[in-house]
Amino acid sequence: MELSGFFLNNKSVALAFSGGVDSSYLLYAAKRFGADVTAYYVNSQFQPAFELEDARRLAGELNAPLRVIALDVLSDETICRNRTDRCYYCKKRILTAVSAAAKEDGRLLLIDGANADDSATDRPGMRAAEELSVRSPLRECGLTKERIRTLSKEAGLFTWDKPAYACLATRIGEGERLTAEKLFRAERAESLLFSMGFSDFRVRSRGDTAVIQLPDAQFSLWLENRRTITRRLKQEYGEVFLDTEGRV
Repeated sequence: MELSGFFLNNKSVALAFSGGVDSSYLLYAAKRFGADVTAYYVNSQFQPAFELEDARRLAGELNAPLRVIALDVLSDETICRNRTDRCYYCKKRILTAVSAAAKEDGRLLLIDGANADDSATDRPGMRAAEELSVRSPLRECGLTKERIRTLSKEAGLFTWDKPAYACLATRIGEGERLTAEKLFRAERAESLLFSMGFSDFRVRSRGDTAVIQLPDAQFSLWLENRRTITRRLKQEYGEVFLDTEGRV
């Protein structure tokens, strides 16, 4: 199946929208192929501020309606425990909120940006999508991440080379309780490194320790800024370490 055929058969859709590479291209495709689409962005403690900014920018450039839904994921004790099934429960809450908003708007078909590379065994949140009857057009049409990036570049989308950015909850070690302050601390730490020119990295929290994971190519940038980064992060963390194995 081609995306054109999917939207020919499904002319009114609600898109669970993150502002990332995949859902951005899917929003573009829906508009291009004449679908009546609204994008729904769920704004929770797990999303850094720049993700909402990107979502608004992309929707604006495509002249696509965007509805932002505020969701307090930390009100759910099952999520706060941060166990292996956290992603499933979080995804279910997010998609349930989007589904409810979409139904208010008269949209009954909910789609997401899962692609052909995504495996349900690797992404527990996809089980929640299946339970809520969410369709994944990119995956149904066999579009891989690499292909989506190529098509996004051809379409002129600024998201075409945007690095993958997992939610802030992934910065906290499994089993360590999630709190708003831990999440915001991780966001502030990563914002600092972004401002210095780093990209596609992570600042992970292990208790009161910050562990920085960088691509190998950025180790030289770390050496140039090591003292400043360590000094700034030690205002919020007890210890700061660089993971010398690098980020793959």
